[in-house]
This record gives sequence, structure tokens and C-alpha cells, in this order.
Amino acid sequence: MPSLFDPITLGAVEAPNRILMAPLTRGRSDKDAVPSDLMVDYYTQRASAGLIISEATGISREGLGWPFAPGLWTDAQVAAWKPVTAAVHAAGGRIIAQLWHMGRQVHSSVIGGQPVSSSATKTEGQAHTFEGKKDFEVARPLELNEIPRLLNDYELATKNALEAGFDGVQIHAANGYLIDQFLRDNANSRTDDYGGSIENRIRLLREVTERVISVAGADRTSVRLSPNGDSQGVDDSNPEPLFTAAAKALSDLGIAFLEQREPGPDGTFGKTDVPKVPSGPGSRS
Repeated sequence: MPSLFDPITLGAVEAPNRILMAPLTRGRSDKDAVPSDLMVDYYTQRASAGLIISEATGISREGLGWPFAPGLWTDAQVAAWKPVTAAVHAAGGRIIAQLWHMGRQVHSSVIGGQPVSSSATKTEGQAHTFEGKKDFEVARPLELNEIPRLLNDYELATKNALEAGFDGVQIHAANGYLIDQFLRDNANSRTDDYGGSIENRIRLLREVTERVISVAGADRTSVRLSPNGDSQGVDDSNPEPLFTAAAKALSDLGIAFLEQREPGPDGTFGKTDVPKVPSGPGSRS
């Protein structure tokens, strides 16, 4: 039986041990989402992990509403990430970039426009902003003609991640953020090709993954899902068939690995009475 300290192959990444560092939002970039020098030390100190999954990193200004979180859509951001990845590699580590679009979980004062989501919905509570917390706002549904632009944003962020020296990428499709807002039925009331049936609701996840794979390759692409529990007001009435279909679609695309987030008994963003989805072979939760 392998131990935590035995190596493991995760697609194209040969991890020296089975300890993965989870993505942790630190808020140590500047207002333009450019990583700071402090992040070089932070990640280098953790390079002994088998694989570091970076903190959630915005693919666009529209998708990044967390103050002082990093991005991967400008040249300045790419340049600032390069010393981070170089230092991790010099210390013997591996690091992948987690690609993030927050959807409705943002405030217009940060992103410079109305939040977007699968449907016209609103998260309860308050969003973090540069001026402190403010009430969440009603999001507008993404139009069909905006989906290609969104896919282009993921493609650019993936190209930038590789240019910045990351060993691969992870698509953040969990925790009630944009892709999760398309997946789960209490947030998605669309009547077009991206809503209604399970096949339609997983369409955006599949298309984003296909676009990322077209740049990074399937063996350097992973995905994070959160099938269990209410995530910032996003939940599903029957998650097992939904996430089974999502996992199968990702498996068919040959991704490097699937991470399933498992909350504690009290949840992270709230409890739910919806039955849990069991983890299956080949997933990492």
C-alpha cells in the first residue's frame, strides 16, 4: 500500500509525494491583481508539497471580485507570477494555476460592471470590496453571444499560466462560482442550451475544459468540483446524477485529475439536507 510520501503521477506532473497543497486565497496582490514579491516567499516555503494548487486566480476583471487576489489576464500579472513559479521549481516543487471566474459572487465596485451568472439571481449577504463589505447585487444572465468571449478568457488565462511557468492549470468549477452556477439547478433557470437538462447544465463546464485542454493538453488540466452542500447559496435538488454526468464528461476528455471538495459536517457556506454524493474511484476529495 502506498504511503503519503510515495510519488504519484497526476497527468504530466510527477509529484514526489501525495501531499497536495489546497488553493488558499491570500489577498497579497495589488489592486490590478498583480502578484506581490511576498508571494514568492509564501509559495517557496510550501514547495515540499507534492503539488501546489495556487490560490484562485482570476481569468478576467469581470470574473475577479475578490480584493487583492491575483489574475492571469495581463502581461504585468504574467511577469509577476514568473518569479513565483521559478522559485517553487528551484526548491524542487510543482505548481499549477487555479483558474477562477466568480460569477455573481462579486460586487460591481470591484469589477466595474454588473455581475454575471447563469441567471438573474442574487447571493444573500455581502461581498468583499476594496472599501469593505457591501451587499451583493442582482447578477445578469450571460447572453449566448457572450459565451465565446468567456471561453476566450479561459484560453488566454491558460496560455498566460503556461507562459508564467506553471506546470498546468485547474479549472475552478466549485464553491458556488460561475461554472457551479451553471451546473446546479437552484441557480440556473435558463431555457436555452445551457439550462434545464443535466446535459445542458454541464455544457459550459465541458466547453471550458475543452478550450483549456486545447492549450494546456489534457494531461496538464484538472478540475475542481464541490458536489456536496450549499456553496454560497448554490445547491442542487438532485446532485448525484448531475455530478456523475459531469465527472463522466471530464473523464471522457481525459483530464489529469478531478478534485472533489468535501465540506465538514456543518458545511463551509451553509448546511444542506440534500444527500451527499459519494466519491468514486479516480477522484481526489
